[in-house]
Amino acid sequence: MSLQELKNLIQQSGIVGAGGAGFPSHAKLAEGADILALNCAECEPLIYTDYMLMQQHLAKIARGATLVMEAAGIPQALLCVKAHRAEMLGMEEGDEIAPRVRVKLLPDAYPMGDEINLIYEATGRVVKPGQLPITKGVIVLNGETAYNIALAADEGKPVTEKWVTVGGDIDTRVVVRVPVGMRVADLFHTLHITVPKGYTVLDGGPSMGKKIRVATAVIGKTTKSLLILPDTAPAIAHKNIAIADMLRRAASCCCGCTRCTEMCPRHLLGYPIEPHKMIRAANNDLAKRNPDLIKTASLCCSCGVCAEVCCQDISPKDVILDLKNILAQNKMRFVAGEEEYKLHEDRKHRLIPSARWESILGVRKFDIVPTLLAHSIPAARVEIPMSGHIGAPSVPAVKVGDAVKVGDVIATAAQGLSMPQHASIAGKVTFVDDKKIIIENK
Repeated sequence: MSLQELKNLIQQSGIVGAGGAGFPSHAKLAEGADILALNCAECEPLIYTDYMLMQQHLAKIARGATLVMEAAGIPQALLCVKAHRAEMLGMEEGDEIAPRVRVKLLPDAYPMGDEINLIYEATGRVVKPGQLPITKGVIVLNGETAYNIALAADEGKPVTEKWVTVGGDIDTRVVVRVPVGMRVADLFHTLHITVPKGYTVLDGGPSMGKKIRVATAVIGKTTKSLLILPDTAPAIAHKNIAIADMLRRAASCCCGCTRCTEMCPRHLLGYPIEPHKMIRAANNDLAKRNPDLIKTASLCCSCGVCAEVCCQDISPKDVILDLKNILAQNKMRFVAGEEEYKLHEDRKHRLIPSARWESILGVRKFDIVPTLLAHSIPAARVEIPMSGHIGAPSVPAVKVGDAVKVGDVIATAAQGLSMPQHASIAGKVTFVDDKKIIIENK
C-alpha cells in the first residue's frame, strides 16, 4: 500500500489520535521519518486503556505500526511504555514484538506521554519549540490509533468503538469497549455506577482531564478514561476554581518563587516557556509590551505540574490556557528559529516519579488495576459529535428517518483538515444538525 493510499484509508475510516488530542492521523504521516514512536506511555494516573490493548491486542498494534512503516519507508518502530507497566506486561527493553518493532522503556515519571518528552526519552532528540516531530525524523501515534489502522486495513472497519477506562474512587473499575457517541449516563447505568454527591467526573486523566456533566456528556473518539474522583482531591480542587478567581489569586498571592518554571517539563527540555512570567503577564500590560513572551504560552502541554508544585495554590496552567485561547483566536504561536535549545542540566533530577505524582494529586489509593470486560457494551442511543477531532467539523450526510448500519458514513469530511463520521450502532437517525447526529435503535 502506498503512503497516499494508507492516508486515504485512515481518513476514510475516521481515525484520529486516540490519546486525547484528536488530531487526524492521516495528516501526521509523511515521508522522511526514520522512527515511528508508538505512544503507549499512559501518561496520566489511573488510566489502563493502552495497557489492556497491549495485553489483549499487541499483534494488532504491531500490525498497524508495520503498515505505517511500510507505506512511509520508516525502518523501525518503538513501542514506548513506562518501565513499571512494561514489567506488568512481561516486556523488557529491546524486545521485538514484530519485525523492526521493538519495546522502548520510558522512565516512571510524569508526563512521559507528552509527545515532546516521549520523543526525547525514546530517541534522544529534542523537537524545536513550535516545530513538528517530523522535523526530527519522528512520527508519533497512540497505540490505540495503530490498532485502529490495523482494523481498517485488514478488516475494513472504520472507528465505531472506543476503549475506555472507568475508574477512580469506585468499586467497579473496568476497561470497556463502547460505541462512539454512547452517553456517559447510559454507560454508568449499565455498569451500576452512581456518582456520589461531592464527586466530579472527568473525561481524561486527573491532571489534564476535563470536568463533564454525566447527564449530557458522550464518549468521543478521544475519550481515554472516565474517572470519578472526590472534590476534596487536589486534582479536582484546582479544576473547581473559576479562571477569573484564579487570575485574582495570581495577582495577589504569587510570590515570584519561580518553582513552577523550575519544574515545567517543557522548560527542562530547553523550551523558552516560563510559567512564572506568564502569571505576571496575565496581571499587567506585559502582553502589550512583550508579545513574544505571550507567544511562548503556545508551547505549554497543559500537564499541570506547575499547578501542583505552586506553594501559593495558584494554577499557572489555567492562566496559560487563557493566553493560549487568545493566541488561537489570533492564529499566533511560537515557532523556533535557527537558535539552539539545550536541556536544563538538572532535568533528570527534577522528573516527578509516577507514584509521587499520584500522591500529589491525591489519587494514589485509587490506582488499582481494573478488570477488562471482554464483551463490548451495547447502546440504544448514540450522539455522534461533528467536532470530535481537531480541524473543521464534519458535514452531516444523513437526514432524520434514515436507517443506518454500523460503519455507514453519516457525515463527510469538510474542506481542509477534517474527518468523516460513521454510525456506531444500527438504527434510525432521529436528529441532525451541524453539531451532532443522534441514532436510536429502540
